[in-house]
Amino acid sequence: MALLSGYKVLDLASVGPAARASRILADYGMDIIKVAPVSAKGAKQIEPVFHAYGAGRGTRQIRVDLKSPEGRRAVERLVEGVDVVIESYRPGVAHRLGVGYEDLRAINPRIVYCSTSGYGQDGPWSQWAGHDINYVAVSGYLACSGRDAEGRPAMPGATVGDSAGGGMQAALAVIAALLHVAKGGEGRHLDVSITDGMLNLMSLYIDRFLATGEETHPGSDVLTGRYAWYGVYTCADGRYVSIGPVEGHFFKNLCRLLELEQYSASQYDDAKQDEMRAAFAQRFLTKERDAWVAALAGQDTCLAPVLSIAEVAASPHLRARRSFMRARHAERGSFEQLAPVLAGGERQQPEHQVRTAGTTDTETVLAAAGFSTDEIAELRRCGAVE
Repeated sequence: MALLSGYKVLDLASVGPAARASRILADYGMDIIKVAPVSAKGAKQIEPVFHAYGAGRGTRQIRVDLKSPEGRRAVERLVEGVDVVIESYRPGVAHRLGVGYEDLRAINPRIVYCSTSGYGQDGPWSQWAGHDINYVAVSGYLACSGRDAEGRPAMPGATVGDSAGGGMQAALAVIAALLHVAKGGEGRHLDVSITDGMLNLMSLYIDRFLATGEETHPGSDVLTGRYAWYGVYTCADGRYVSIGPVEGHFFKNLCRLLELEQYSASQYDDAKQDEMRAAFAQRFLTKERDAWVAALAGQDTCLAPVLSIAEVAASPHLRARRSFMRARHAERGSFEQLAPVLAGGERQQPEHQVRTAGTTDTETVLAAAGFSTDEIAELRRCGAVE
């Protein structure tokens, strides 16, 4: 869905929130040019596996030595023709490399420059190294999550920080800034912190504390397990169902169909929750998971199965929604991957070719930016590009 076609993005990052933001922008039609380090100097930069980040769909890649004057000048020429630059260096590094916001703004005043980082471009934590587990830890997310067998905050099952706290926030900020530029405004430096994004995800609990002093922890709130009717239960086959009938009429439907109508008037009665939880647990153990799904999911009970990743991939609903697409790799062959999450009617996605390790689009990207054949050859000769 090319709703954002015509915009060009220079992505100086390889993984994390910047890569997720680029994937979102590419899926909506932006032209993404990823700038990776030359192989001799990129040992510290993680190379994504072939199937990660949408298998690189909608992106082109060049390798540039930003520490060389020739490589930096090549990037400066590319910046003249792009709308967005995304980077994820530790704060201050891009400036030291000569590719910070002020450096590139001098070349292209309309540039939207998006810096993604764990803790932000300033503040006492800005220079801390970190990964997803750290950002969900400092945002309160882990403290409000469930507990493992030893009573510690449970490990999250997804990169919540990188994806929702960072990548999605970065993509939204980039689009908003481009709209501002399109209305005649100036380019912007966007400081996208994963931690700030996680605070937004935790706003229900943080705002409650700020307003009332009431702190949320596991078991203290609807969404953290306070009530028997919002949680996960084991079924006869050892698999699980989730229930969440927050609204009273859904809760009454669930009680009626479970033949536990004695609890219909006790939804929010704290004194009844342990008893209700035990009754629900006993009842769900009487049938296998899929039997409960067949009996209750379509009856306005807010029940759904807990699916494994393999079951997600085989889901008839997701297949009907065309949530998967095909990709082809020269060495790995054809495989499926998640299709773009597009807010529109364009569901069917064509198969796309996945880049093999070590290949680049350096020649075509530089040529399209106006570099001559001799200039490209000289950049290769001196090791500034690959």
